[in-house]
Amino acid sequence: MSVEEGAGGSAERVVFIDDETDVCRANRQSLELDGFTVETFGAAGPALAAILADPPGLVVTDVRLPDLDGIALLGRIKAIDPELPVILITGHGDIRMAVGAMRDGAYDFLAKPYPAESLVASARRALERRRLVLENRTLRARLDAAVEEDPAFLGISPEMVRLRRLVREVAQADVDVLVFGETGSGKEVVASALHRWSRRGGRNFVAMNCGALPDSVVESELFGHEAGAFTGALKRRVGRIEHAQGGTLFLDEIESMPLGLQVKLLRVLQERAVEPLGTNEIRPIDMRVVAATKVDLGQAAAQGTFRDDLYHRLNVITIAIPPLRDRREDVMLLFQEFLTRAATRFGREPAPITAAVREHLRRHDWPGNVRELGHFAERHALGLGQKEVSPPEAATAGTLAEQVDRFERGLIREELIMAGGDVRIAAESLGTPRKTLYDKIARHGLTPTDYR
Repeated sequence: MSVEEGAGGSAERVVFIDDETDVCRANRQSLELDGFTVETFGAAGPALAAILADPPGLVVTDVRLPDLDGIALLGRIKAIDPELPVILITGHGDIRMAVGAMRDGAYDFLAKPYPAESLVASARRALERRRLVLENRTLRARLDAAVEEDPAFLGISPEMVRLRRLVREVAQADVDVLVFGETGSGKEVVASALHRWSRRGGRNFVAMNCGALPDSVVESELFGHEAGAFTGALKRRVGRIEHAQGGTLFLDEIESMPLGLQVKLLRVLQERAVEPLGTNEIRPIDMRVVAATKVDLGQAAAQGTFRDDLYHRLNVITIAIPPLRDRREDVMLLFQEFLTRAATRFGREPAPITAAVREHLRRHDWPGNVRELGHFAERHALGLGQKEVSPPEAATAGTLAEQVDRFERGLIREELIMAGGDVRIAAESLGTPRKTLYDKIARHGLTPTDYR
């Protein structure tokens, strides 16, 4: 196979280098019978040129070559790509040298004469490692692109793309906004972005969790008070509303606000003025209000646990944050970023992401959403995450056909994410004909362009 035919950077391509034609032919046949694509070379120079032009998944080279010994070639290859696996073939007298080369980055060595099965098994392991390296590089590149676009909205799923676009548009409208999302989905992240991307971005962003304070202090925190307004009020306090002058007031868990205070908040929203406790002075307020809730306020209003008039006043524009289980394309991307951050914070090398962890990330529903995923990444960075990984429960598995169908769809979807929507690359990674993959994509209702 020529270098031109091998173009495309397939992770399954092997470059085999030996100056003995019969050795090249025999080893090439062994590898090709196991499904690998092989290019053979009789010297280091032409092989290096091919590696530079189109990096393979694996290099297998004899230590003794006519133009450059295998140890020096290893150094050249590591300069091109430190993570490209290299297997050395050695004579009996070169074993000590080969062991030293493994300390310098060689993946493995085989002493002559070796059975074909040993070469195939080592190549298979090396190419699996290479595939994981390339997957992680793809994730890192896409993550960097997402962070560069805006670090607050990590994600490549269509749902996150739409959310980013909507938040940018609404930010410029300068209207009050209701943000709906499950616990841990990132409601404050959305509120903060609405503030930063608006004309109010240079003023205060004032956040208050209505469910985190006792009812007895919520009113004072929100509206402020004058000295002597009540027992213990020794000095004047500026409330959150007044502190948000010119900026944005973020009221999280708005559903927890006492009904009596909801009346006063409604008046503030209607009149854009605040009357602190202990004074009859009405102070005009210019602010935007972003309220967040994890419950259906319309239903709460119907049940009488939330004021109907306040609900309609807040519900000028509603932004719904999709739960993490509905944007599974983002799980691995987010986990990679959280793991890197945690490893940096803990002063550790990022822990390897095993196949079992990948499967856990793929099938877990993440009821705690992004917050839960971030905590799992921190535990994984400390070496504790593997303990949480367990096989799926048989009770929820479904029939064999349903399990196979669900697994196949998830696997194809993940490969499309890794490949950036390129079906050709995904087909190579999955080891399936492109037409077959297109048929499966259509059957599972997937759209490759959604992952570009």
